[in-house]
Amino acid sequence: MPLPLYLSPLSLIFAAMGTSVKKTVSSLKDHFLVAMPNLNDDVFAGSVVYICEHNAEGAMGLIINQQLDIPAKAIFERLELTYKNLYGENLIFDGGPMQKDRGFILHRTCDHRWESTVHISSSISLSTSKDILSDIALGTGPKDSLITLGYSSWDTGQLEQELKENSWLTVPADSDIIFNTACAQRAEAAASSIGLDLNTLALDSGHA
Repeated sequence: MPLPLYLSPLSLIFAAMGTSVKKTVSSLKDHFLVAMPNLNDDVFAGSVVYICEHNAEGAMGLIINQQLDIPAKAIFERLELTYKNLYGENLIFDGGPMQKDRGFILHRTCDHRWESTVHISSSISLSTSKDILSDIALGTGPKDSLITLGYSSWDTGQLEQELKENSWLTVPADSDIIFNTACAQRAEAAASSIGLDLNTLALDSGHA
């Protein structure tokens, strides 16, 4: 997989989706999408997606439970950043199938604001500028962060159709599941947060 030579301009991605809801739509921004057992897809099967934006134009999010066999230091070195070994060994994530040569950093919301940062909620933010990676590499960045390559997106009405087909379980997001829960346990933890057990869900059941 190619490593990013540059980070992704959030303004362009969000602008393409529109800055406001032009039609009636129930936004799933700051929610998890947890793949249902019947979702047979090479990319999204078994995945948990954090939704960063959702409006009448579509949706954009990051997969948070698919680690790549690529350490963060590979990106730091490509971008010629000074780093401490402790932070260079953390694995990065496959955020989705779109623009896999671009980097995104999901992190806890904090007082510091980097060059390209969007506060999605009071506890979760998204940044894409080189300055946050420089801080993460030295251990002076946000308390918790997750670096991804690529992102996930849905066109107008596409996600709503997938919800009707019971492809996804929708769950209010919890920053502790993103940052303090083991990667392999995030799907189960997200479902458990609304009282459901993924192991016992019927294939045709859903929660939209």
